[in-house]
Amino acid sequence: MELAKRTVTDSYKNYNDAPPPCFVPVWSGCNFTEFSLVTVNNVVAAVRALPDKQCASDPLPTRLLKANVDISALFFVELFNRSLSTGSVPTAFKEAYVTPRLKKADLDQTDTKSYRPISNLSVLSKLLERLVARQLLDYLTAENLIPDLQSAYRAFHSTETAVLKSCPISSERLTMATLLCSHF
Repeated sequence: MELAKRTVTDSYKNYNDAPPPCFVPVWSGCNFTEFSLVTVNNVVAAVRALPDKQCASDPLPTRLLKANVDISALFFVELFNRSLSTGSVPTAFKEAYVTPRLKKADLDQTDTKSYRPISNLSVLSKLLERLVARQLLDYLTAENLIPDLQSAYRAFHSTETAVLKSCPISSERLTMATLLCSHF
């Protein structure tokens, strides 16, 4: 932990006017020791919320998974709960379909440094990831461990809302500015 603090603090030295990071101690009763088992309802809701895209290596297209989730949900609950209770992810979930993408259109297409890898995981891997992320986010929110200005990985918190939270402007002035700008 001390190394992490020192690394973050040292990285801020590159920013002349930036305030140093502040670390808030966590109270002693605050601990996340294990994941809860998922239910059929958790899995069904997560599957239905999936985007209609899939990885080229997926054995089952997402649209078919969504159409048959009521039939397959029990199987996925068992699979995901075994993963959560043992703390291990199935090997197949760790395999990615990697596609090289050109970083910018004007770069040399014959130079491998002009590309960045895009790794796509299977839809089941992403589904487990979403179920785990939901539990972690629920815990962090319930324990009030997410900073007020944290915008990344939070619903309804964009870079715009982060800027608005940090600017000393009243909501009345902001509403007036928004109204004025919308007419031009």
